[in-house]
Amino acid sequence: MAFKVTRRKFLQTASIAAASVPLSKVATAKAGVAKSPFTAPGSFAETKTAVGGICEMCFWRCQLVGKIRDNKLVKLEGNPKSIDNGTSICARGNSGIKLLYDPDRLKYPMKNVGERGKPKWKRISWKEALDECGDKLNAAVKKYSARTIAMFPHGSSAKYPMHYFEHTVGTPNVSEASFFQCRGVRDYSWLSTIGTGPGENVDMANAKVIFGLGCHFGENVHVSHAKRYLKGLENGAKLVIVDPRFSASAAKADIWVKIKPGTDTAFVLGIMNYMVANGKYNKKFVEDHGVGFAEFKDAIKDWSLAKTAKECDVPEAQIKEVAELLGANAPNVSVHPGRFSSWHGNDFHRGRSLACLAGMLGAFGVPGGFVKGKGPKGFGKVKWPAGHEHHKALHREAGIFLQSPAGTPTDLIRDCAISGKPYPIKACVIWGQNPMQTIPKQENTIKMLKQMDFVMCVDVMPTDITMYADILLPESSYLERFDYIKKGTQWDFSDKHQQFVSARMPMVRADFERRDQVYIVNELAKRMGHEKAIPVQTVEDMVDAMLKPAGLSIKKLIAEDGIHLQPGKDPYGVKEDFEVQFFNEELVEEGYAGAPTYVAVPDVPKGYMRLLSGRSPLHTFNRTQNNVWLNAGMPENPVWVNDKIASKMGIKSGDRVTMVNSEGIKSSSTSHALVTPGIREDCVFMAHGFGSKNPAMSVGKGAGMDDQELCSILVVDPETGCSGMRNNFVKLIKA
Repeated sequence: MAFKVTRRKFLQTASIAAASVPLSKVATAKAGVAKSPFTAPGSFAETKTAVGGICEMCFWRCQLVGKIRDNKLVKLEGNPKSIDNGTSICARGNSGIKLLYDPDRLKYPMKNVGERGKPKWKRISWKEALDECGDKLNAAVKKYSARTIAMFPHGSSAKYPMHYFEHTVGTPNVSEASFFQCRGVRDYSWLSTIGTGPGENVDMANAKVIFGLGCHFGENVHVSHAKRYLKGLENGAKLVIVDPRFSASAAKADIWVKIKPGTDTAFVLGIMNYMVANGKYNKKFVEDHGVGFAEFKDAIKDWSLAKTAKECDVPEAQIKEVAELLGANAPNVSVHPGRFSSWHGNDFHRGRSLACLAGMLGAFGVPGGFVKGKGPKGFGKVKWPAGHEHHKALHREAGIFLQSPAGTPTDLIRDCAISGKPYPIKACVIWGQNPMQTIPKQENTIKMLKQMDFVMCVDVMPTDITMYADILLPESSYLERFDYIKKGTQWDFSDKHQQFVSARMPMVRADFERRDQVYIVNELAKRMGHEKAIPVQTVEDMVDAMLKPAGLSIKKLIAEDGIHLQPGKDPYGVKEDFEVQFFNEELVEEGYAGAPTYVAVPDVPKGYMRLLSGRSPLHTFNRTQNNVWLNAGMPENPVWVNDKIASKMGIKSGDRVTMVNSEGIKSSSTSHALVTPGIREDCVFMAHGFGSKNPAMSVGKGAGMDDQELCSILVVDPETGCSGMRNNFVKLIKA
């Protein structure tokens, strides 16, 4: 949001003295960090290194050090002491400086004196802003009850306010895009199979085979994760990628399966049935740890190679080749669970099938398999106490989506707000999330917001959702605040086993009138009558309270260059009572299929293509669209289109194109075509998060196409309530 100010103070930041130490204390040149690399000839400015940084340009949160000169952050690097990302950070991590000093960043509390969606902003004081937020939220609770508040949080700074609204205010209507539009269906499918969510705990560095179904290694660029993957390939692991697109990982694959979208579960069922029929599975592991294997075998017996090949539109021989390769290298196989898993609304069974495949291979607790690192323990939690009034989440009240966690599926919040049934939802708090670009069917999100009595947004940048706020509050960025505790183990389990602990510490002080989450929520709590419930007074207190049970503190971490290391434990092996629920009776009792089951999706209508979306190595969805460095590298999202289809349409690479979907919705912007044989004829693909509509984003506004604008068909996974994101069909139009 660009405001005219007399002086550009966004470059006048002061370093945090307590966290700034001479570079020599952190690393030597031998460790890959040279002293004062940006000192200009004739300059006597001293470069210092601020320790304790934890990146949040994506959710992977690499550990950082920052170079400070003349009270400005001039460079970010990986912390040489890190056993996670080490000195490596990606393009997004490097570009955090341009987020910090983005002139469009939110600077002051603002009040919308226009209409939602077409705001007119008036600068107000923090007191005025917080008073109005407190008054409006209190009025909504008094009139309707606490459950009238909906909250959409995202990111580490949103945890403290999320717990306040859930626990103390008492609303269950909290919905995280990172769950309901991303990983939630994956987590609960694996939880119902092995009793825990999978995370990305696959030991790819030590695998003989890496099996990725829709996994875009190299395009997500999560540094330590990418290191595991590349180390595995360097060590000779065979790579199998199942994807309708010739992704970066497909380009390195020994076997690329060009599958028909939506048929992934059928593919895995066909592999497993072949392995059962031909004795290619790990019989001892299944006997020792399998539950319901007989029922499972019976449930998948119809998935012959011929049936699977026809359904998935891939050769029989290729399915057999994959099955033979997996079986021959069991148990040292990485069956990757994926991350972004909300595709078609039949995704719970895909997750179950992958977990069962790992079980058939015995790929748990062994080198190359599913291995959950044994991280450090003994940390505290800062909790808001429970309030007087608590309600069941909408889905639990209705007895649906029984496999979903605390919180409420997003579409249920919207439907309830729009219809007023079973009760009104009239107030909304949005913290670091952009629901305009995370939830299919944007028109419903707009309807939900416009019927609200009050909308409060807290963010770093003026994303599209902020245009619908009544009060807009500027938050300090991850480079300007304390908050997140990161702990874990080294990325390569073949190394000496170690554990690490780090805490996010500011590289520089927040400028203008930006505030941290503890300040904002505590001040709001005072106005909502919960002052006595406040658990900590400052964000530093919060971090120290979490570290204290482990015998650590901010001061101790600073003395250890931002990272505490301690001996680790061997992560391999499984407990004697470890179980793989091939057939889950509890699912049957809840009305779901006990074994992984293929649910077909609608075929692509004639004249259309299925719209696929995913990650880009240079952007974290919409969060980085205004970053000038990343925009220079990727200013818009190219539309991948098959060369045969493009030839018939007279489209060449570089031509401007737009899209219209099967429901008549046309993209409001354009991008350029990328013509390639590396995508199926029935699909188009583009990176998610482009096409911002907020004119306050001077770099990102209108850059590329917004795939979410075209996602008007809502299909919800029946077990979890997660939203399918790949259910729309589009026509490509030469612009």
